[in-house]
Amino acid sequence: MFSPIVLAHWLPDAGSAPADDGVVVAIDPALPATRAVSLLRTEGGSTILSLSPERAGEFDLAAGTRLDDEELSALLQRHGITLNDPDHLFYLPHADHAGLRAERVAPETRPLSTADAVRFADFGADAPEDELDEAFVELDHWLVYGTFVEDRLVCAASMYPWSGTRFADLGVITLPEFRGRSLARRTVRAIGAAALERGYEPQYRCQIDNVASVALARAAGFARFGTWEVAVEGTPLEDF
Repeated sequence: MFSPIVLAHWLPDAGSAPADDGVVVAIDPALPATRAVSLLRTEGGSTILSLSPERAGEFDLAAGTRLDDEELSALLQRHGITLNDPDHLFYLPHADHAGLRAERVAPETRPLSTADAVRFADFGADAPEDELDEAFVELDHWLVYGTFVEDRLVCAASMYPWSGTRFADLGVITLPEFRGRSLARRTVRAIGAAALERGYEPQYRCQIDNVASVALARAAGFARFGTWEVAVEGTPLEDF
């Protein structure tokens, strides 16, 4: 269902998750320090504990080791590891990529640049502060798209290449008074198509209790790959 980019990153050994309820250890030398310990619970599959080689040595675990939930909990507790609140991981089904790239984009939705700095500043002033912090939408990101209503920027989405991967991590905000009009869906699909054209896989992450964001992901055509937790290292969320 998902693209080779998604499967190769999250499931490099098997290409699909083992279909059981166990915890499987994966060791990845490419993991940055901020993600040296993480837990992926795939949709309909098993749980994968991803470790850097250093952490695997510290835990005395080899690739392919299987743990049950009690063993995993004891391991994390023994090493003083706390996992952050889980994120949903959403990706576009691979079969839908071509259709999205061919989709017509309405003229009210377009790329943003430094020429839109004043409009973007006005947008930021009108957006809820907590959403600005959580969504991490910035004009200087790798890709930025916006949707306008009567020349006013009312929805903005941005992407940045995620920690040396081929994922383009996505954030999106719609001004409260313009919600319920499918503007975010339109903006997310436009920026997602632009990322695909550049050879990147759009990645949509949100907290599991963010009902509105989950609904937007699904409305924009994304499917849930699983949930993901990372060891708390005192690092800002956007660096994950």
